[in-house]
Amino acid sequence: MMLFRSVQHEDLEDILNLSSRAGVGLTTLPNNQEYLAARISRSIDSFNDERGRAQQGFLFTLEDTEKHRVVGVSALEVAVGLEEPFYNFRVQKSVRASRELGVYNSFETLIVGQDYTGSSELCTLFLDPGYQGGRNGIFLSRSRFLFIAAFRHLFPKSIFAEMRGVVDKQGESPFWNALGQHFFNVPFQQADYLTGIGRKTFIAELMPFYPIYVPILPELARQAIGQVHENTVPARTILEKEGFAYHGGVDIFDAGAILDAEIDNVRTVKASRVMHVKKRADIFRPPDGIPCIVSNLHFQEFKALLLNIPHSPEGDELYLTPAEMDALHVDDGDSVRFVSLLS
Repeated sequence: MMLFRSVQHEDLEDILNLSSRAGVGLTTLPNNQEYLAARISRSIDSFNDERGRAQQGFLFTLEDTEKHRVVGVSALEVAVGLEEPFYNFRVQKSVRASRELGVYNSFETLIVGQDYTGSSELCTLFLDPGYQGGRNGIFLSRSRFLFIAAFRHLFPKSIFAEMRGVVDKQGESPFWNALGQHFFNVPFQQADYLTGIGRKTFIAELMPFYPIYVPILPELARQAIGQVHENTVPARTILEKEGFAYHGGVDIFDAGAILDAEIDNVRTVKASRVMHVKKRADIFRPPDGIPCIVSNLHFQEFKALLLNIPHSPEGDELYLTPAEMDALHVDDGDSVRFVSLLS
């Protein structure tokens, strides 16, 4: 059974192992035991309501319950940029014209901004390559929206996701090599790592705050703007189906696309509904049935399951097996949140 749940201290070793496989560019999952332990502690504090809004962040895991092993992680930051700046580039159109010469030029510029201050962020999505497929990636990503829907009052109006940008197999970013390295004088991997472990002061101290004229950048750097890493394409597709869109915001290091949406317009948030559990031992879960996600409504011990059901449930009752109810920590008659992955 695959179980989506809130993180626990004992998950550290598994998460550290995942971070060693994530590669360069996944900034929020650095291979650093001290940082990851602190990240887990901050998440547990957030679930215990021991953090202020500016510090609240929720880390979730995907557990293979048969092997008792964490095989994926994903996270939510409640409101970024309230304690320290959250920088991004915004791609803007500029025009220069000369009536005398009859010349009209339209081109793009990159402007440093803090457009996402106060917004929630989807981040730290990584799934063990051995578990990709079988809708595990969709489950790991979309279950966060059930958590948001269940506890909507905690989150602001908008949400975004900073997607991993174009990086080659050697860990080189064409955008960084063309721009960032001239201002920061460190390799891309080092800048990305320092940002991941929370050392971000150097960004404000060294980055250019004047417009960057895109046409003067090398072709490979221009092509990387607003694109995503090849391994991130499935994650981008999931979010775009949820209603997220690219509106010109990109990461300041690798120029990866930033997708954003209004939370109340996110597909899973809108389509999910509260239902009541009914226990039933002889439930048939057809492999070709309707895939759905079911979560409990326990804030501190949030859990969700990916299930196949024979048909869309009518009314407000949902049948679960005793094992499924135990996994979700719910009893007969309890409320759960349900969404079909086909809705």
